[in-house]
Amino acid sequence: MNRNLYYLLLLVSFFGFAQKNETISNKNYFIIPEIFIGQTHPANNGFPEMDLNKGVTFHLGTYQENNSQEWAYRLRYPKTGIAFTFTDYGNHKYVGYSFSLMPFLEYGLFKKLFNKQLKMNVGLGSSYFTQEYNGTTYSYNNIIENNNRAISTKFTWAFKAFLYYDFLKKEKVDWRLGAGFHHQSNGHTSLPNQGLNTFLLSISRHSNFKYHKKGSDKVDKSKHNNFGKSFENYFSFRSGFGLNVLSEEYNNKKLVYTLAASYGKILNKTFKIGVGFYYRYYDSFNTYIKDGEELIIEQYNYFTENPFKFSTSYGVFISSEVYLGHIGIEIDLGYNIYKPFYEVEWKLQQGFYWDFYNSDGTYETRYIYGELNSKYQLKKSILTRLGLKYYIFNNNEHPKHNIFVGATLNANLGQADFTELNFGYVHRFGLKSK
Repeated sequence: MNRNLYYLLLLVSFFGFAQKNETISNKNYFIIPEIFIGQTHPANNGFPEMDLNKGVTFHLGTYQENNSQEWAYRLRYPKTGIAFTFTDYGNHKYVGYSFSLMPFLEYGLFKKLFNKQLKMNVGLGSSYFTQEYNGTTYSYNNIIENNNRAISTKFTWAFKAFLYYDFLKKEKVDWRLGAGFHHQSNGHTSLPNQGLNTFLLSISRHSNFKYHKKGSDKVDKSKHNNFGKSFENYFSFRSGFGLNVLSEEYNNKKLVYTLAASYGKILNKTFKIGVGFYYRYYDSFNTYIKDGEELIIEQYNYFTENPFKFSTSYGVFISSEVYLGHIGIEIDLGYNIYKPFYEVEWKLQQGFYWDFYNSDGTYETRYIYGELNSKYQLKKSILTRLGLKYYIFNNNEHPKHNIFVGATLNANLGQADFTELNFGYVHRFGLKSK
């Protein structure tokens, strides 16, 4: 199922890139080949030694200056597209290579100060790895060398954030210097999931090309820069299911079922802000309780009185979303009112093996449970969500009813919780224009 989620993410990315209409001119396409070099931070003690990280990216995209949809105007006509990346991590035997596809959004920063030469590029997509974790456990005081605990699945989420500066501008091409960051992790669909974080420098060549489509030069310029303000209410409901694992010892993928509803405002057909309530059920929690595992028997035996209840969580959240026609980019921040099993989950996930040596040189390996520290309190309380949605109807037309499908990464204050596939409905009402 986790592969299907990543396929969905790529499908959403493709439709996001392809969602053009007759208002786009035939001069809006560009290609940017980029070479980069940098260093990947070791994910764990004993991580394989690596040479410099190096690779190449091809950005294929469009300008939005001739797009008459309101989102393009409100976002100051950004560039959009898809980035194809090949990465060599500097150790082909233990870390391998990755191939990534990421839809991206690029926009100018401090345009007056830098004369439109400074840009920010942000992308979210999926990576495929040629190597993955081989299941070697180790004691914290007896490190195993060449132990890659960063990636334990072939497919992962991928994120990039880059700053670019046009240091040489010519009539047909721009040369750019870049500095940025790549991150890959599997969204807690398998453990370990330390993830890979890489800091990079790059040089790239930006050039335009034409793709002629009949009627594509017919741009209704009267619609440009002529948008008034609009406000409308919305109500949304979504349901989904995702995958997560409880810990390295209990590493079987289990389903997470989700329900959520939210209410709020949509501003200028582009920005959505609201508040909501969510409910979740974790099958991995329920299985651990019913199986009467050691930690349940020793410390949480009262969980067995109602396994279903202690396998659920609920809370409230603030939802924000940016509409790009059929595409939605969503970021949520919330508070867990009830999530009792997270205390068990934390002890299992943050624990470690330790070798206790006897006087005769023999030793016994034991698992030390994680401590409930201040970091635990924060992660138990705060939830985050980041994802992409594809809507059946174009949000620029402010449809009264809309349906979406989305792929979302759910986290506990940035620490991955589960990867989710969700479906939902949005109802708009009370449109007011100025």
